[in-house]
Amino acid sequence: MTALRALVNRWRRRWWHLLFFRMLFGERSGWRSLPGTRISPATCIEHEADLVLEDEVFIGHFNYIEASAGVRIGRGTQVTNFVSIVSHSTHRAVRVAAQLTGAELDVAVIRAPIAMGERCFIGPHSTIEAGSTLGHGTLVAAHSRVRGVFADFAVLSGSPARQVGDTRRLDAPWLAEHPELRADYERWLARVSGQAAPAP
Repeated sequence: MTALRALVNRWRRRWWHLLFFRMLFGERSGWRSLPGTRISPATCIEHEADLVLEDEVFIGHFNYIEASAGVRIGRGTQVTNFVSIVSHSTHRAVRVAAQLTGAELDVAVIRAPIAMGERCFIGPHSTIEAGSTLGHGTLVAAHSRVRGVFADFAVLSGSPARQVGDTRRLDAPWLAEHPELRADYERWLARVSGQAAPAP
């Protein structure tokens, strides 16, 4: 009986995974096709028309993206799991919202676009708040709360997050062990180093 139950449960999990949590390649952002981008069906996206993606983006399970003020995610960026990306906040307005309408409510609500550069990595259980800009190659440690503008290659950690390192320094020992990857890495580094930080 136990063996049969285990078999049924295993098949049930596989079917559920296949139907509801399967990561498939291929998305659209506006009119552009993004063949290398994957978004989990378990991610909630509000105001999807205001979410601008480049290709090769990975957005994992159980994330929340609120893009009403605009969210841009650069090529190759990975958003892991249980991440919140919110382009507006009512934490000030909530105490007076019942009395506010129209322009008054707009003054009390924080709304600002979010931009992430190429090949960022957003660790699990992190929050990216309205008005944040992450430069190319940024790494956000798990459980971080990010608010502000950060330069390329920043390692961010904490709540509130602050810069605690540089991803190029983290990559150096790994590249020393894998010299066959250095040429591609340096080509990418040279290309994005000449680009401006992502615009919100």
